Amino acid sequence: MISFVKTLAGSLWSTITVIVVVSGIAVAIAVNVFSLRVSGGLALYFVIWWILLFAVLPFGIRSQVESGEVVRGSEPGAPALPALREKAIWTTLVASIVLVVVAAVFPLAGL
Repeated sequence: MISFVKTLAGSLWSTITVIVVVSGIAVAIAVNVFSLRVSGGLALYFVIWWILLFAVLPFGIRSQVESGEVVRGSEPGAPALPALREKAIWTTLVASIVLVVVAAVFPLAGL
């Protein structure tokens, strides 16, 4: 699965396509199966995605000092290879699962 995500994150367009398709499927499930409105499903997904993005960003980060490749004039603690496309895909996959779980819990909570 990890190498598959790396392959999908190979270009900007494939990353955007994966994010749009997976997000659309998750919102469609929340809307059709769990009776959320489209606007509510999109808003909830947006909030979940951004929160999870900030949780996923630090994973696997090595600073320039740790990797031994400090770029002159930059902060030595800055990430050497942030892998933002891969993290966007992982965030989308996890956020989609969280959205479906949250939408399933809403009726149990009386919302």
